[in-house]
Amino acid sequence: MKQILLFISLTFFILSCNNSDQVKKQAYNWPQGVAAPVAEKHPFSMTAHGDTRVDDYYWMNAYFKKTADSSKAVAYLEEENKYLDTMMSGYRGFRDKLFDEMKGRIKENDASVPYKDNGYWYYDRYEEGKQYAVSCRKKESLDAPEEILHDANKAAVGTTYYAATGMQVTDDNQWMAIGEDVVSRRLYTLRIKNLKTGEYLPESIINTEGGNYAWAADNKTLFYIRKDVTTLLGYQVWRHVAGTDPATDVKVFEEKDNRHYIGVGKTKSRKFIVIASELSEQESEFQILDAATPAAAFKIFQPRVMGLVYDIDHYNDKFYIRTNLDAPNFRLMECPLDKTSKESWTEVIPHRKDVYLANVSLFANHLVITERKDALVQVRIINQKDKSEHYIAFDEPAYLASLSNNPDFNTNVLRFNYTSMITPGSVYDYNMDTKEKVLKKQQEIVGGYNKADYVTERAWATARDGVKVPVSIVYKKGL
Repeated sequence: MKQILLFISLTFFILSCNNSDQVKKQAYNWPQGVAAPVAEKHPFSMTAHGDTRVDDYYWMNAYFKKTADSSKAVAYLEEENKYLDTMMSGYRGFRDKLFDEMKGRIKENDASVPYKDNGYWYYDRYEEGKQYAVSCRKKESLDAPEEILHDANKAAVGTTYYAATGMQVTDDNQWMAIGEDVVSRRLYTLRIKNLKTGEYLPESIINTEGGNYAWAADNKTLFYIRKDVTTLLGYQVWRHVAGTDPATDVKVFEEKDNRHYIGVGKTKSRKFIVIASELSEQESEFQILDAATPAAAFKIFQPRVMGLVYDIDHYNDKFYIRTNLDAPNFRLMECPLDKTSKESWTEVIPHRKDVYLANVSLFANHLVITERKDALVQVRIINQKDKSEHYIAFDEPAYLASLSNNPDFNTNVLRFNYTSMITPGSVYDYNMDTKEKVLKKQQEIVGGYNKADYVTERAWATARDGVKVPVSIVYKKGL
């Protein structure tokens, strides 16, 4: 990765500096008489939808399938790397200088903004000279002692690649599920950690979908997704009881249509386990299960119908449904807990031709709607008690905004992300009652940057068909 990054950076540097005689001279100072490796051609025909195409290099796919041609593919890649090193040998010092400059603009001692969930503050921190995050939490207060949940730097020792994801903690805060990948194929091994003792349970479950783990209310039953090792698609949901042999796990769902992506999780209220099966904005189906009865059968919320897209969340005695049912830009519906088919859905927020309803986030006293209008994100806050509403005010004409991590249901504080062409990435906490906005963190631009030196504007261009197209503009003051 370092080689690729430096090669790309050097290429753009040379192209952008074509007025420098020194760089021009260096750019053509290649070693002479070095032959580039040539990959063998083995025509391979593939026919799909009545069309046949020939791939001369399909044999390289053998590397991923670990067949007899795997070593040949690896040997060719090694020859390519050797050729690159030889041709770029005159620029080793320059490459190191570029790398050091880029690395110097990265703040290595850093930490994420802590977020509260079920009585604990969670955050990731990074230490100088180390590659991975240390995931931590503190009980109730940020002044409390730090508890390290997972140090990826220690876990990665002895591996050539390491990734951890999907850390899910039980409702009693005693157990944590985590997925680890040491191959870079997104086939995660599921492990369970006792947060009291710091020890891992002896069982591990291979080939799972990282990040798709959900604990039931009994704090011992865990739902996870198994992946097909060939297609790398998640296709089955299984139930596991902590401390037992994975061979005794129970399959609770299998997706037969491999066009669908599946997921498993919990509603924000923690009351329901949810299985989602979705076909790229064309079709969706959800199944629900009371988290207090993990051994029971899942119930289909609304059977899949081609063209019908929806997603759900639970609030008190009802479900909210965001759906495209008779609404290309989506609308918000609700239904009782025991009558969930679309015939029982009633409208909460109607469809609007000029507004896209992108997302719904629930809190004990507030309903937060993320909308898109005039190609800009707007965040709408609705008070669930008196039904009063307002939009968060953003001060710049062109920007990007999105909701951040908001797992706490019983709060009146909304966390969101914000950035623009002149404002570095920022994290805000917003009081949904007082409308007070507090900046929690802004990306530090190492090397110096003054926002006041720049201006951003938004204009509209009219296309040939009469449609107005937004144009975001940024320039230095005085232009």
